[in-house]
Amino acid sequence: MWFTATSFEYANNATSLAVTRKYLKAEPASEVTHCSSVAQPDFDLIMFTHCNLAVLIVVLTLHDKVHTGEIIGGHEAVAHSRPYMVLLEMHRPGGQKAHCDGFLVSEHFVVTAAHCNATSYRVFLGLHNYNNQNEVQHVNVPGENAFPQKGYDEAEFKNDIMLLKLSTKAVLNKNVKPIPLADRDDRSLPKSCIVSGWGRTENSNHQSPKLLEVNVTLVENEMCVKKNKYCSKDKGGPGQGDSGGPLVCECGKAYGVVSGNQQNTNGYTMIPEYRDWIDCILKHK
Repeated sequence: MWFTATSFEYANNATSLAVTRKYLKAEPASEVTHCSSVAQPDFDLIMFTHCNLAVLIVVLTLHDKVHTGEIIGGHEAVAHSRPYMVLLEMHRPGGQKAHCDGFLVSEHFVVTAAHCNATSYRVFLGLHNYNNQNEVQHVNVPGENAFPQKGYDEAEFKNDIMLLKLSTKAVLNKNVKPIPLADRDDRSLPKSCIVSGWGRTENSNHQSPKLLEVNVTLVENEMCVKKNKYCSKDKGGPGQGDSGGPLVCECGKAYGVVSGNQQNTNGYTMIPEYRDWIDCILKHK
């Protein structure tokens, strides 16, 4: 088991890996839904208006990388091609700082992992290169604006999902846009998934200053399913510092949240299992 939040250091190399998976249906997460059902926000129209168009964009973006083999090791994302991505600077007792990733789901809220807990946060919106922060929005989040899932189990990384309410709403533009979330009924196997983040790269103790991305697919893992997670295995996928970022699959929807890793398995908290809870927070907080 390893903890994927880390302090921000820099490196220029970009590495990760693609892996394969089948889908195993998870048990319902009724025990982790603490709010009654509410109407779902219409996120699907915010970023992508047509599923096939979103898939086509993904294919075109990755086409050159597939033939060079660069996608196997991960590569730099096209600047601002993932405008929902958020870097979180976490402030902890004693002046310590660490970093996680997150993703914007509305003008007011960011989703991340529950294990990215801190006393307060500084949120970077519209960021691609940490060394060039022109037009990047910086928003503070006090600790009382953090809403971790109440059933979060730190030892097992179960229910590893959290919402952060921004102290001032995000200014939406071409570099800052919310991502639609997978629906509660999206139970089939997500395919053509991508993970992105500023986390550590392979064989390096440093984080990348630039946003990286890599293709991942999922492997069948009964333990993951019992914890309401998708899993990918082998060398690749997210690295240290990528916690809280999105697993983006069909139609450009966020299907999972990068979580803690166990026994060489990368875990992603299943968003469909938590839609009622997420929608409740978005509406009432």
